[in-house]
Amino acid sequence: MNTVPFPPVASRKPRNLAQGVVAYIADGIRNGTVKPGDKLPTESEIMRLMGVSRTVVREAISHMQAAGMVETRHGIGTFVLQPAPTPTQTLGIDPSTVVTMRDVLAILELRISLETEAAGLAANRRTAAQLQALRDALDRFQLQVRNGGDTVAADLEFHLAIAQSSDNRYFHDILGQLGTNIIPRSRLNSAKLAQDDPVAYMERVIREHEDIFNAIARQDPESARAAMRTHLSNSRERLRQAQERAMPS
Repeated sequence: MNTVPFPPVASRKPRNLAQGVVAYIADGIRNGTVKPGDKLPTESEIMRLMGVSRTVVREAISHMQAAGMVETRHGIGTFVLQPAPTPTQTLGIDPSTVVTMRDVLAILELRISLETEAAGLAANRRTAAQLQALRDALDRFQLQVRNGGDTVAADLEFHLAIAQSSDNRYFHDILGQLGTNIIPRSRLNSAKLAQDDPVAYMERVIREHEDIFNAIARQDPESARAAMRTHLSNSRERLRQAQERAMPS
């Protein structure tokens, strides 16, 4: 099991830190420095090497998992995968086009159909290790909320972990391609638009996440579907009402 030593990075950081980490590791894969089966450095080592936070590293790893570049084995590490023999067709979704409130609402409608079923499948199929990964992601999200930190990467990690637990890689691929764009807060100030207290807003999101986790933990697919649909529908409804208020009468 070979853990790859990466060379020092340039001092100038890219605008999107997570994409910078992805690009750096992808370059190593393309030029042969990193080979299939190699183990990536630990989160702490990548943080030190790249000068980024743990949430940035985790977002980058999530993107690489979705792209089929790496896989994470719980409790062991993250390993480089063999590249696909032929290029695969993309989904035709450009995350950079998710800009307006209408775009965010459209993404939420897509997510309701996808993630509701993914949650139900996760309740049926999740392993003990995947459940622990879900718990860890949820705990990190709650910690970020209560410390006033960046909640977007931790929120994405939770939803990607559910998709991973569905044992259907296409759920994970679609959400991974969209990246942080699936989280409305990455594009809009959701609490402000909903005329809601930010603390109360985030505590409500925590409760909704806990409901999803608990249903998956007890392997109750119908409750998991219902909890996910409620969570995403609540987000959609808050933004829809905000959009209506913003429209001229």
